[in-house]
Amino acid sequence: MIGLGTGVRVYLACGQTDMRKGIGGLAALTQEVLRHNPASGAVFAFRGRRGDRIKLLTWDGQGFCLYYKVLEKGRFPWPSPADGTARLTAAQMAMLWEGIDWRRPAWSAPPARVV
Repeated sequence: MIGLGTGVRVYLACGQTDMRKGIGGLAALTQEVLRHNPASGAVFAFRGRRGDRIKLLTWDGQGFCLYYKVLEKGRFPWPSPADGTARLTAAQMAMLWEGIDWRRPAWSAPPARVV
């Protein structure tokens, strides 16, 4: 995936989304359900019912970009529909895109011991 800037705003549409929707349908959901301007430059993330598919919608200044990823194994971690909308940092979005649970990241090395 093309790297996100450090100051980018990322919003998750909690719950499930019909993955047959394209740019127009996802932009409409962004406006009507998430209450955000889809052309604001933020990244809007949507997950399918099975949990193994994710779509990202963003405006790059010239038009909409739609990124789509299907995991071979596992599911994307996602908040419950009751949460409405969740906001992520660029680092959390990078973890999500890789299929890592951004809510509970596991560190690869223990902290250094002070002697």
